[in-house]
Amino acid sequence: MLQGNQTWVFPTQPVIISSAAVGGPHEAKGPLAEDFDILHEDLWLGEDSLEKAEKKMLEQACEKAIEKANLSKDSITFMLAGDLINQTTPSSFSARTVGVPFLGIFGACSTSMQGLALAAQLVDSKAAKYVLAGTSSHNSTAEKQFRYPNEYGAQKPPTAHWTVTGAGTAVVGASGNGPRVTAATIGRVVDMGVKDPFNMGAAMAPAAADTIEAHFRDLNIQPDHYDLIVTGDLAKVGHPIAAELLEKRGFAIPEGIFTDCGLLIYSKDQKLFAGGSGCACCATVTYGHLLNRLRKGEWKRILVIATGALLSPLTFQQKESIPCIAHAVSIESSL
Repeated sequence: MLQGNQTWVFPTQPVIISSAAVGGPHEAKGPLAEDFDILHEDLWLGEDSLEKAEKKMLEQACEKAIEKANLSKDSITFMLAGDLINQTTPSSFSARTVGVPFLGIFGACSTSMQGLALAAQLVDSKAAKYVLAGTSSHNSTAEKQFRYPNEYGAQKPPTAHWTVTGAGTAVVGASGNGPRVTAATIGRVVDMGVKDPFNMGAAMAPAAADTIEAHFRDLNIQPDHYDLIVTGDLAKVGHPIAAELLEKRGFAIPEGIFTDCGLLIYSKDQKLFAGGSGCACCATVTYGHLLNRLRKGEWKRILVIATGALLSPLTFQQKESIPCIAHAVSIESSL
């Protein structure tokens, strides 16, 4: 049901029955490597194109999540997925392999929580029994599309992000064991005039702050309601901006509970610019590391805010600014 202006509250508290995370070479060297189900040493995954490699990762994540849920593909009512490549082909081609009814979605790097929010809404409203939600990204495919192919060796500023190579999925159902989705706040498009595609953190931070504020306002809660509040892709540049914006709006979040997936997925020694981003950044960290800790009872309640930059090569070439969005999902431990 709707509470406030932007927030769904789910009375039945749909369950994340299972989740899966697949990663690439850099993710395998990061501090969260043990939370991935599958890790690849080769960016190509044995395929003849990088786009096919991304598709393969999403297929693996889908199959692994269904397997871990002890379900058959025929049990899945709908699959929700999206990615960064033109016409979201890795997602639609993966849906071809999975073979279940498919709804393609797009929220750029916010797609993971957009999909989880929609999955919970479908299950909560009894419009679906089981929903598979997922997304993917690949460093080489994203760079080719939005900036320059990695083969060019173009120099990047320190504000640039490193697109995560990986895929993350979750199976959401009405009952079962696992963390529960209790609420979701759907974000507005926010554009503060940033035009630099090498500074996604600064572009997305205002959208993250806007959605977090709306979540607190709609539910009439304060930041200490959560054990952890984690943004998706703001990394070193954007995360402090979001924290400052929230403090100015009266929602100062203690440093110990406010972090970012782009900061968590790589170590400082890896020196991958400002940190991680891409659809798979929030997806793999959430569906791997964060849910694993919830399942262990280390946290009781977390808020995940996936952030997305809604630009395209065409809008950048036409000198448009970068509109951004963020979607927040509240997840609670069942322990």
